[in-house]
Amino acid sequence: MAVDVTPSASYSVTVRLEIQNRAGMLARMTAKVAEFGGDLGAIDIVSVGQGVMTRDVTINCRDIDHAQNIVQALDAIDGIKLIHHSDRTFLMHLGGKIEVVSKAPIKTRDDLSMAYTPGVARVCMAIYDEPQDVYNLTIKKNTVAVVTDGSAVLGLGDIGPAGAMPVMEGKCALFKEFAGVDAFPLCIDSKDPRVIVDTVKRVSTVFGGINLEDIAAPRCFEIEEWLQNEIDIPVFHDDQHGTSVVTLAALINALYVVKKDVKDIKVVFNGVGASGVATSKIFMEEGVTNIIGCDRAGAIYRGRTENMNFMKDWYASNTNPNQEKGSLLDAIEGADVFVGLSGPGTFTVEMLRKMNRDPIVFAMANPVPEIMPEEAAPYVRIMATGRSDYPNQINNVLGFPGIFRGALDCQARVINDEMNMAAARAVAEAIPRHEVHEEYIIPSVFNPAVVPAVARAVAEAAARTGVARRRAKVLDNVQTLTR
Repeated sequence: MAVDVTPSASYSVTVRLEIQNRAGMLARMTAKVAEFGGDLGAIDIVSVGQGVMTRDVTINCRDIDHAQNIVQALDAIDGIKLIHHSDRTFLMHLGGKIEVVSKAPIKTRDDLSMAYTPGVARVCMAIYDEPQDVYNLTIKKNTVAVVTDGSAVLGLGDIGPAGAMPVMEGKCALFKEFAGVDAFPLCIDSKDPRVIVDTVKRVSTVFGGINLEDIAAPRCFEIEEWLQNEIDIPVFHDDQHGTSVVTLAALINALYVVKKDVKDIKVVFNGVGASGVATSKIFMEEGVTNIIGCDRAGAIYRGRTENMNFMKDWYASNTNPNQEKGSLLDAIEGADVFVGLSGPGTFTVEMLRKMNRDPIVFAMANPVPEIMPEEAAPYVRIMATGRSDYPNQINNVLGFPGIFRGALDCQARVINDEMNMAAARAVAEAIPRHEVHEEYIIPSVFNPAVVPAVARAVAEAAARTGVARRRAKVLDNVQTLTR
């Protein structure tokens, strides 16, 4: 069954129309948008002329073709002239989405002499004499590198370092907006793990943490492990641990709604790349004992030889306790939870109907999930996706800003499993238990309580596990450091 995708701002257009100024013309325009399934937004008057009115009309669409069809339909209305139309998403990206802003105003000779020569020399020598002061006297204290090779960009695949830059810029903008963390993209033109590791090592002096992003499996596992062993600042692969943290938070609250025990459930994953492996691991840490992972070759089990690598070998040895074989359709029989980290349309109503009572479906492929919520609605108890235009958006922005905020504030050497588990529980607990229900198992990304709660939990876990250089006292929207 084909289901229309809900229009969203990601495919929104602004159309400038010259409309004859007579009764009923605006109604004809809005009716045409509705006829073609567009979601009408702002209608702004640009100018008024003799007998005509120029308006800018914002319309959310389903995709590029849908937008083009609506624009053509509006242009065909008698009495309406299309002047031009703009893709709002492309307009946002013009010239990039981030910039460097100086914190120190340089308006006088005195300002110049302190910010640069000769005064800066004394600060340089202070760091030379006491290297740890680099955290207090430079941007290192609050700066993260967002590192990619562009080989596994979400929903797009291997598009290279230049193609990946808009995603990395967006990540940096999220760091700043949600957690006050300064971040900068490093898009490396190599797929050689050793080259990537060596490049990051050589620039790591500047940064307080490293966020790896959109690097294909299995080399992403090697890169993270090598970097963490070779530099003394946190290395965090968001595709693995950011996804796993937020997905566990959603699972905790979903199980509360359906009244199932984590030790009794069967969980089936579709997609066993970086995010699938990491999410399976954190589920196991939480107490899930029956996990089956599926890829294009079907269920992963001990002894399977097709489409395997070193990480899938580990997966085969540590999951699927009953050694189930076959396709996703076979594996989903009797499952309580489906976790989709694969591609659009890979989970069907037939599969959903084979699940246990009160099925939980996390269909997180973006921008089009494994199954659309409209298709799943008659059969699913709890539905979550990675999209912002449906309830229960499982979005990494609930995790990584607060995780790095906490790690930076306590100057952690690593981000370990205990810190990730603490972050997941903090995200889940951001919704009071009495407010948790089927369409509210995960907080909004704009919930102001999330980042401080996650940062506090992460910093406390870092202190408990001995990886914090200093103790951080994290207050709501304020971070203060004490020795």
